[in-house]
Amino acid sequence: MDFRKVGVRMANIQAAGRLVPCRGILFDKDGTLLDFMALWGSWAETLTGFVERELETLGAAGLFNKTAALGLRLDEANRVSGYDRTGPVAMGTEEEVTALLAGPLYAAGVPWNDAVSRVREFNAAALAQLKRRREARPLPGLREFLDACRETGLALAVVTSDTTAEALEHLEWMGLRERFGSVVGRDRALRGKPDPDMALLACRELGISPAEAVVIGDSNADMQMGKRAGAGLTVGLAAAEDGAPPGTAYLRDADVIVSGYRELSVR
Repeated sequence: MDFRKVGVRMANIQAAGRLVPCRGILFDKDGTLLDFMALWGSWAETLTGFVERELETLGAAGLFNKTAALGLRLDEANRVSGYDRTGPVAMGTEEEVTALLAGPLYAAGVPWNDAVSRVREFNAAALAQLKRRREARPLPGLREFLDACRETGLALAVVTSDTTAEALEHLEWMGLRERFGSVVGRDRALRGKPDPDMALLACRELGISPAEAVVIGDSNADMQMGKRAGAGLTVGLAAAEDGAPPGTAYLRDADVIVSGYRELSVR
């Protein structure tokens, strides 16, 4: 749907006691629309496993620490069980994560260009497994919230540090692609989060001004992006992980913080 041609209705979003008029909502994807660990936990486990085995072959296993390098949390069996919401896996681009994983290989004596190439090969294999599993799972209450947004005529967009193609694919897996009038990945803007470029592009494509937009995300980079774009409201989503809330201090630039979509309403 071309919202610029048909116009977008004004509605109100209620969050944490605040009622704010808006014409559109910009959503982050990972950890905001979909369960981060359900999709990316197995990818991180596979990718870091490749790097660990490569370093073992090089006799340099001690050079890589998944927690220090990527902000991954590990269980007693050294398997990925969670992630730091202020870390590179939560907010970094594929290129940034590639560089972080290539670092230990370089330290083990692999030339930098070869280290980067190996990590890219590892990532391609990990992503292939991800595509086979299709483990994208919407967060609780998301579908109902999107239904309410559609009933009120709000324009919706996705703004993500993933590529646009990956974002579209994940939305298709969840059956949500048609809900969004704009999908903006890092490849469609000069600068990624926390800069405002992607949010500004999404607003242009929805036919709304940034001041008429609400940004919902699970990282402070999302909140900073919204602030720099001039969004009318930034909503930090601190969804529980494994039944335990993550705390909210990392969402310092959020106007309001909620623990899930059932704490949001539109009318």
